[in-house]
Amino acid sequence: MRLIFAAVALMALSSPLQADDAGKIVVRPVLSATETSSGQPIVLPKNNPLVLVSTYEIPPGMVLPKHKHPYPRYGYVLAGTLKVTNLDTGRSDDFKPGDFILEAVDQWHQGESTGTETVKLLVIDMVENGANNTVLFK
Repeated sequence: MRLIFAAVALMALSSPLQADDAGKIVVRPVLSATETSSGQPIVLPKNNPLVLVSTYEIPPGMVLPKHKHPYPRYGYVLAGTLKVTNLDTGRSDDFKPGDFILEAVDQWHQGESTGTETVKLLVIDMVENGANNTVLFK
């Protein structure tokens, strides 16, 4: 409910009627998509949905373990360079600050901090309440 209130408040604040002449609120769309990075349609949890928002810091040179996500996961790159390799498709993508990542669902992949700067991510998971959104490869 707080998320809906915050979204409505932001829309009201970004309205030209609310902006004063001294400064304007600038809204820049980052991404609009209907598919994940591997072309899957975005499907949200239907039962008892929960939104989790986290920050991640991945040191330079670190390789994340092979994993997959049973539910949608989105990431916004704040700093650093992250290479994500989808092990099911063989595709690799490099993400830099300002990029938004729509991770593949239920496909094995791994990430690597490829630059000299720590990767900083804002991560949004949309799961069924109580579910874990990361499954490690065994």
